[in-house]
Amino acid sequence: MLRNWEEKVVVIAEDEQINYLFLKAVLKPTKAKIIWTKTGRETIDVCNSENVDIVLMDIKMPDLNGLEATEEIKKNFPKLPIIAQTAYAMEEDEQASMESGCDDYISKPIRPDNLLTIMSKFI
Repeated sequence: MLRNWEEKVVVIAEDEQINYLFLKAVLKPTKAKIIWTKTGRETIDVCNSENVDIVLMDIKMPDLNGLEATEEIKKNFPKLPIIAQTAYAMEEDEQASMESGCDDYISKPIRPDNLLTIMSKFI
């Protein structure tokens, strides 16, 4: 299914370059504008300064982790969709993500079709 998100801004909050490059490649056909952030603090700053449509939030990041960053972002932007992405695929991790304010959750390794389907619910 072809998705045209040309007018959309996607923040990829991910400190591992290889994971970022994978997500960027998955999203490239959608034509979305992609902003890469590498820390929780940087992600908060971008959400405060850009008109962001959706955030793919890695949970394990330097300075503020993804859960802490999500809580901060949701204070100012309660309707901004944030999808947690993590290698920790335990049930309590999904629960912690949702409790922090994430709107959905996807575990690594990420299947491209699964990610795009989840994102489509919010874009």
